[in-house]
Amino acid sequence: MDAFDEALRLNLHGTVVPSMVFGEVMADRGAGSIVNISSMAATRVLSGVMGYSAGKAAVDNFTRWLAVELARKHGECLRVNAVAPGFFLAEQNRAVMLNPDGSFTDRAKNVIAHTPMGRLGSPEELTGTVRWLCSDAASFVTGVVVPVDGGFSVFCGI
Repeated sequence: MDAFDEALRLNLHGTVVPSMVFGEVMADRGAGSIVNISSMAATRVLSGVMGYSAGKAAVDNFTRWLAVELARKHGECLRVNAVAPGFFLAEQNRAVMLNPDGSFTDRAKNVIAHTPMGRLGSPEELTGTVRWLCSDAASFVTGVVVPVDGGFSVFCGI
């Protein structure tokens, strides 16, 4: 249970606390946009990451709750959304996705087989969605979790 509790502290509490602090400042200013970080693990069952998945599912719910709370109490200029990255190759998961020789692990091959775009994402591919959610172009978007996953969330594997 220690690993589970730590995953919740990091992922859920690590989202709730700054969102509440910055949400209060934004409410005082009368405007702002919070973009939380969710995960495909929030909505798809991924082996070996129970605490992480539970934390990210709670982030999705909290994002929707806070979007309603801020908009109803402080007006239309306060928005809360989230991005849900699929599988990106980064330092945190490099050892799980790549063998020492640089080839894909069996887990990475399985992920790619279930990703219609047929590849892992690069961290830079998240920035466009985050910028959009923070911009005036998304001024009527609140309470959503946007998948950035190469189609992983919509593909059943057939």
